[in-house]
Amino acid sequence: MQPKKDYFHAKSKIYENEAARTNNVKNIGEAILERLTYDKTTTHVMDFGSGTGLLTEQIAPFVRKMTTIDISPSMNEALRAKKGHLPCELEMLEIDLVSTEVDATFDGIISSMTIHHVEDVQALFHTFYRLLNRGGTIALADLDKEDGTFHTEDMGVFHFGFDQEEFAAWAQKAGFEDVSIEIVSVAKKPYGDYPIFLLTGRKR
Repeated sequence: MQPKKDYFHAKSKIYENEAARTNNVKNIGEAILERLTYDKTTTHVMDFGSGTGLLTEQIAPFVRKMTTIDISPSMNEALRAKKGHLPCELEMLEIDLVSTEVDATFDGIISSMTIHHVEDVQALFHTFYRLLNRGGTIALADLDKEDGTFHTEDMGVFHFGFDQEEFAAWAQKAGFEDVSIEIVSVAKKPYGDYPIFLLTGRKR
């Protein structure tokens, strides 16, 4: 996932103070729930790059268990403070999924604005496919291709957003079927608007 430096150390305590950010994640969560169905009694979902848990909180009421994965100690600390208020079982893993094996499988994998921090996205899609149970789903939201101005400081970014067709092709190459991708939100900043897409797919 992100490099070893905790790029979010200074931001973790104020991360949810920005209305534009929380509104975007709300849009992403609503889009996921419109497109995918989870079972409150059985579904186990991984939130990849969970941060302070904004997306986790939205999906938690609809699943049995959430496993969050984030390499940032400060963001995990913020999420840990919410653990007692989430309406599902919560397991938190402070690991780099790119280089660490996970001894579990999932019915769904979700992610919001994290994959541009991953260098080898094709390898990540293969990892997601391997970790899903048969029939499991992905719902991955990230930046549409941008000019590099979205991040105004060094935040461990490998990609200035993604070309949607290329992103979908990576999912299909990893084996995912029923792949769909579309814009579901727009991140508004003082210096520009940045479309955010959601890709969904299913393991055969």
